Amino acid sequence: MKKHNHSSLVEFVLLGFPEGGPVTGWLFVLLLVAYLFTVCGNMLIFLVIRLDVALHTPMYHFISILSFLELWYTATIIPKMLANLLSEKKTISFAGCLLQTYFFHSLGASECYLLTAMAYDRYLAICRPLHYPAIMTPTLCVKIAAGCWTCGFLCPISEVILVSQLLFCGYNEIEHIFCDFPPLLTLACKDTTTNVLVDFTINAFIILITFLFIIVSYGRIIWTILKMKTTAGRKKAFSTCGSHLIVILIFFGSIIFMYVRLKKSYSLPIDRTLAVIYSVLTPLVNPIIYSLRNKELIKSIKRIIFQKGKRVSATHH
Repeated sequence: MKKHNHSSLVEFVLLGFPEGGPVTGWLFVLLLVAYLFTVCGNMLIFLVIRLDVALHTPMYHFISILSFLELWYTATIIPKMLANLLSEKKTISFAGCLLQTYFFHSLGASECYLLTAMAYDRYLAICRPLHYPAIMTPTLCVKIAAGCWTCGFLCPISEVILVSQLLFCGYNEIEHIFCDFPPLLTLACKDTTTNVLVDFTINAFIILITFLFIIVSYGRIIWTILKMKTTAGRKKAFSTCGSHLIVILIFFGSIIFMYVRLKKSYSLPIDRTLAVIYSVLTPLVNPIIYSLRNKELIKSIKRIIFQKGKRVSATHH
């Protein structure tokens, strides 16, 4: 393999998936099905919430924003992963690699902030129901959503700038299924201590702080639920909160292990598994956990589909 320096490096080779054989075909089918379900599920939820006036509440506003975010989050990496599974030349340009890394981390950070906002919204609704309408106004909802996106897209800028200035004079093969900071740093022939420290600081701040806020919010919610007098009310609230917490723990557990660590070493099997969890599995189950188990949303979906069906039949007659 030829060596490259920063000035001559034009592309990377992604080696995260196994090469050839029936396993590749099965991986492609599974990944394609997961991606199509993610896209269709999140698109359906986003459109239904936007079309149904009855769902124009803070909770559904944040759910629609999450669905919209998941569409872009998965589009950043999964189409390229699918293309690499079919292609013999599994390459990505240097600029494309940096852009993929930037948008993946920007959208990931935005999701951390948004999940925190959703937990805070549920805390207000359950723990402070009398003050909830006055606090969580439509204007505040828009400001919170805009803040989540803005902060998310600002966070990885310094990390991308630092990586773009590294010298890559070793092999250009990335031992991962998509471009990311940890595997990129292993290819640099320059000291990456600053990069590792900056990455750790930024990721620790984003991930750990948001995770702490979410856990505190749900802790207060669970404490309030335990004090409810009706068993049915407790059961319903626990069902909703339990589902949300499972997704949150899976998502944050994997990204904490992946990004909040002060080391340059990289383990392909472990990190590849974690990458699949937070980049494919979590966006796949989010539509189910946050939305499709919601009876009110299901009714809205059926109502909108039924109304469209009636309009189509009316036009034919």
